[in-house]
Amino acid sequence: MAFIKAFLQWLFRRLYRVSIKGLNNYKEAGDRVLIVANHASYLDGVLLAVFLPDRITFTVDSRIAKAWWVRPALALVDFFSIDTTNPLSTRTLIRFLSENRKLMIFPEGRLTVTGGLMKIYQGPGLLADKSQARVLPIRIDGTQRTPFTHLDSRIRHRWFPRITLSILPSRRISLPEQLRGRARRNRAATVLSDIMSEMMFATGNHHRPLFQALLDARRVHSGRHVIVEDNEHTPITYNQLISRAFILAKLFAQNTAPREYVGLLLPNTIATLIAFFALQLRGRVPAMLNFTAGAQGIMTACEIAGIRTVYSSRRFIEAARLGDSVAAMEPHIGVICLEDLRGKITILDKLMGWLDGYFAGRLYRRLPDNTGPEDPAVVLFTSGSEGLPKAVALSHHSLLANCSQIASRIDLNARDTVLTSLPMFHSFGLTAGTLLPLFCSVRYSSTPRRCTTVGFQRPHTRTMSRFCSAPTHFLPATAASPILTISTAPVMCLPALKNCRKKHAALGRTNSACGSWKVMARRKPVR
Repeated sequence: MAFIKAFLQWLFRRLYRVSIKGLNNYKEAGDRVLIVANHASYLDGVLLAVFLPDRITFTVDSRIAKAWWVRPALALVDFFSIDTTNPLSTRTLIRFLSENRKLMIFPEGRLTVTGGLMKIYQGPGLLADKSQARVLPIRIDGTQRTPFTHLDSRIRHRWFPRITLSILPSRRISLPEQLRGRARRNRAATVLSDIMSEMMFATGNHHRPLFQALLDARRVHSGRHVIVEDNEHTPITYNQLISRAFILAKLFAQNTAPREYVGLLLPNTIATLIAFFALQLRGRVPAMLNFTAGAQGIMTACEIAGIRTVYSSRRFIEAARLGDSVAAMEPHIGVICLEDLRGKITILDKLMGWLDGYFAGRLYRRLPDNTGPEDPAVVLFTSGSEGLPKAVALSHHSLLANCSQIASRIDLNARDTVLTSLPMFHSFGLTAGTLLPLFCSVRYSSTPRRCTTVGFQRPHTRTMSRFCSAPTHFLPATAASPILTISTAPVMCLPALKNCRKKHAALGRTNSACGSWKVMARRKPVR
């Protein structure tokens, strides 16, 4: 048996380049340990049986244990064949763990169909509580991209992706003694769900620049994947976004210096997103200006952050009636319109941008203006309700960590659609409304201005998804689309959204309007 295990280790390392992290946490967990892991594919159990040091005892559903294709894998491990509908099975497992054994269980009970964590059942939490065993969480990453999953088209599949097993420090589920019965079971399940969510967050890759995260997302989800569209009805792919960022970055470098704070006075459009990453590419720090603050507010923000150059759009200035504000800024700050830069782009520049986008990974690492994860990535401004607005510099690490915190609580995959009206100068509009779907390969649509209704034609779904920032239009707008719709909204909108839900429920529209709708409304980090 040892020979078979060694051979499988060699085979998996050759095919999937399997790496295991945190083996010291496994050794420090002790003897009485309940091992829990996320369940993304049929390879998960085999990987744990092969790469964990000891001969682990697994819990297997009695129906699955009878399948012919499972029996060869069960020969490598000890296992309990349990009936999930029989309460006596839990008692047997509690007695087993109480004898200072190690037991492996998947708390979700089935393969994920969303790409994220599924519901955590009460049994595993109750098992850890009653046996007083330490809970050892293990994150299995990479198997969700293999063909051996239930994700279908929700994620791009590869035959041999890189797989990582991350073992986190063990924890004990400690509950108040006064909790009894159902309340105690529910509490144990909640604590275990928090442990699993924290595991997903802790094993995320947050220590990298934003542009590197964009390149990694393209590598995982394919450069031809359509990622974003605006009111122009012209969606772009990862390849197009990165190539255009390289083209625009060369023009930005002529007017700005590395580490300089550069103002962006632009709405939620694809051009704004390209400009944002073009500045990231050359080590400039975009400062997202609040175009609703008026001339004095914009001028004050520029003075506080030391902004010398602001990029805007002549078309947006006219549509938003910002002509007077821009005229007041021009004597003190250089205002450059993107339409003027577009005229300087030649066919050769476009060709070079396409080549640079193709070799973006190598070129980005060689650029002299690269930034680190702890360097400022963006500057946002407070509303100034307590006086002058304050400039807040956020690092690459903090932005990616916040996106990962939200993703650990909400299932996002390529079938979802994020509709956002919050502008990018808003903290939640930047993270949950823009960066999160971009890095999770979720197609998202943005409105250029608040309080405007915009229609987005989706040929691949043959539906029209319309979105309006006014709370009373959230539900009827999403009713037209059968796909999952995730909207970003500030916390202050929740009372209005609840009233809107009640009104549409009275009209009999609950199923059509709310069945596939989620709202991300937390501004604070998810813990």
